[in-house]
Amino acid sequence: MNESYSNSIDCIDYSPLPWALSYSSYFCIEWSDRAPHTDLELPYGKQHIQFAPSPQSLAPSPYYPPILMFLVTGATGDLGHRVVKRLREEEKPVRAFVRLTSRYAELENRGAQIFVGDLLKERDIQKACQGIRYVISTHGANETSDGTAETLDYRANVDLIDAAKAAGVEHFVFVSVLGADRGYEDAPTFKAKRAVENYLQASGLNYTILRPSGFASDLVPLAERFKQSGIYFTIGDLRIRSSIVSTDDLARIAVDSVAIETARNQIFAVGGPEIIERGNIPKIFEQIFNQEPIVINPPVGAVDGIRTVVGFFNPEAQQALGTLRTLLSNEFYCTTAEIERLESVFNMRMETLDSYIRRNVTA
Repeated sequence: MNESYSNSIDCIDYSPLPWALSYSSYFCIEWSDRAPHTDLELPYGKQHIQFAPSPQSLAPSPYYPPILMFLVTGATGDLGHRVVKRLREEEKPVRAFVRLTSRYAELENRGAQIFVGDLLKERDIQKACQGIRYVISTHGANETSDGTAETLDYRANVDLIDAAKAAGVEHFVFVSVLGADRGYEDAPTFKAKRAVENYLQASGLNYTILRPSGFASDLVPLAERFKQSGIYFTIGDLRIRSSIVSTDDLARIAVDSVAIETARNQIFAVGGPEIIERGNIPKIFEQIFNQEPIVINPPVGAVDGIRTVVGFFNPEAQQALGTLRTLLSNEFYCTTAEIERLESVFNMRMETLDSYIRRNVTA
């Protein structure tokens, strides 16, 4: 490994690294928190580096362009890990932002650079953005996260946009939600996503905003249970329609957005090619597994009862259940024109729910 210095910024030749092939071999880093002499853990072993004295800033070298690295937040989530997987399949360098308690060994084995941090800490976000060319934000508050719609869906994304802009990021891909622009007052996640959309559009960054419908991967556990028992559990009106999107298709679109000119500074509704009534999902499972469905279908009012009780003990959980009720009570589907636009821009055919379940659940 060769070293050179330019105005107290370290320019390290990473050409021996396998993940640097086909990209620039040089990358410049500010090491203001390190001692002048230290050991640096690199992907192929520990190397002793003598750092330039008094580093002032982090910036690409004026002589060598930076590596075209992606940052993916929510990298161990259902969508995020598929985004990282696709990037590595395309041999693109990616930094995966993960929590210490998450399962990220698979990402590391695929060659992703692991950044362990906390999206609720602005300093971690700033560090993660150093040397990044593209950002794909897939994170969000859920039952396993420490944050809320306000802290994780909104504030963490605002901090991420600010850090990306300061780091000179060229393109920011934000995964929002279908219906974010409908003004649902009782759904904190929808309100947070819409506020982030507005902030991103005003930031001056190049962006692509994706508004997906429900993920097909969310139905895999239901399909597996149906396969074993024939039972399908769903809450609310069975006539409500949706455009369930292949999570793999969504990952591909997120990755390709940075390279397609007609995707720049655009908002896309993202869904599957079919508009499916909720009551038809167990019928699709019946065709796949050749098993008569037993549908358990409590009314959406059951969620209201749970919200009332939960509200006495956990107001934040009560707010989160507002988002769930919104999802259960409203239709989220893409029009034919929206799907045609999506397939035209990204040069692909969206996968059906039947195909997705057959690929991911053994019949």
